[in-house]
Amino acid sequence: MLSIESFTINTSNMERNKQVQIGLLALLAILLVANLVGGGFKNWFGQSEAEKIHESAASLDVSKQSGNIPGMNENVVAVPAGPATTIQYDQPVFDFGNINEGEIVKHAYKFKNTGSEPLVISNCKGSCGCTVPTWPKEPIPPGGEGEIKVEFNSKGKPGPQSKRVTVTANTTPTETFIEIKGEVKGKEQPAVKGG
Repeated sequence: MLSIESFTINTSNMERNKQVQIGLLALLAILLVANLVGGGFKNWFGQSEAEKIHESAASLDVSKQSGNIPGMNENVVAVPAGPATTIQYDQPVFDFGNINEGEIVKHAYKFKNTGSEPLVISNCKGSCGCTVPTWPKEPIPPGGEGEIKVEFNSKGKPGPQSKRVTVTANTTPTETFIEIKGEVKGKEQPAVKGG
């Protein structure tokens, strides 16, 4: 015959077993979701940060990337694919003369596609953060013309200046250069009259 004490113990054991089963099911559900969504268990257990960076860098198609690739500490600029053409600048070097520190100089470099294929400029990069280029994103047909606009901010840049912009395109060679230069009078020097 069962006593009340043994019934209570059996009920208590059954409740504990039920809680353990529910806990195990919950853990299995979490691991299943992690496997489906999170890319497997190794992201949760034991994969070092270096392995994660190496795997993510290996999965990148560098030919389609531009800018800084995380974990690689290098800049990669997409090299245009397809047939090469040629570019000719009307004035590859622009001398802005003398300006006062803090002034912003803007100049448009006119160019012509002198080749027989459409010209595609994939990137323009200034030699420092004070020189910001903008360029046409659409292809320039053979014989067509366009312009690359460059803005130079002289704030904190007293003295002689020479800033280069690297133009990457489907040209031969793939990189060509334009330059903006001049003299920036510092704040402690007398102001330039008439800029």
